[in-house]
Amino acid sequence: MKITSTQLNAIAGGTKTAARQKNIDAILLGLDAYGEQVGLNTYVRLAQYIAQLAHESGRFKYDREVWGPTAAQKRYEGRADLGNTQTGDGSKFRGYTPIQITGRANATAFRDWCRAQGLNPPDFAQFPELMNTDPWEGLVPIWFWTTRNLNRYADEGNTEMISRKINGGTNGLSDRLELLVRTGLVLLDYKLEAGVVKRFQAEHGLVPDDITGPATRMAIHKALQALDSVKPEEPASDPAPEAVAEEPLTLSDYLRIIEAATAAIRQL
Repeated sequence: MKITSTQLNAIAGGTKTAARQKNIDAILLGLDAYGEQVGLNTYVRLAQYIAQLAHESGRFKYDREVWGPTAAQKRYEGRADLGNTQTGDGSKFRGYTPIQITGRANATAFRDWCRAQGLNPPDFAQFPELMNTDPWEGLVPIWFWTTRNLNRYADEGNTEMISRKINGGTNGLSDRLELLVRTGLVLLDYKLEAGVVKRFQAEHGLVPDDITGPATRMAIHKALQALDSVKPEEPASDPAPEAVAEEPLTLSDYLRIIEAATAAIRQL
């Protein structure tokens, strides 16, 4: 299954901008390259994944933390749990990519993960801003998601636990839940328009009160599970000639393809 740019723009709502589209493209590149391998291949998981990224990035508007610094941002400096051991690390390792990872430790861990996959990433521990370049920008959230084993909570519909793993608490939980509903409805092929929640509720045996509470969210979760269980029918065709076995594409192959495509697009 694939989620599209049109769907992500619908989930975000508001005005489409070039900056937002760039961030959406990066997310889709990451999913195309590695989503299948890390299990981001069901509707229930994609709904949770996209909703969290949409929140963290301000509906895909930002791929780096807006810096004040605020009082909270000043506390990044010297935080051993983030690996910020050198003077200036707090600002240098502010949030990057749609999932807004912070800290020298995370930048270093992502670099090492890429190397373990056989890739040749920049040294993000020295140049963290390069995480916001293709193809790395779309891979950072996938790395974070899979190394925290967040698919297990997505399967349960446990948005609160996913939020705690990403944010350390429940900051912005109401917005994350709202975005989860929007994402779920879009994946279920509903148009996000006035009355859509009431229509979904009526069609799924709920009181059509237009309130997206726990019962409505669970109904969306179950509807996505049902969608996951449906296997597309294969069209009838004449017997195909015996195929020659081919080696499956590796992550390195995907990234080389993405890098070449990105370079070609930039030359247009």
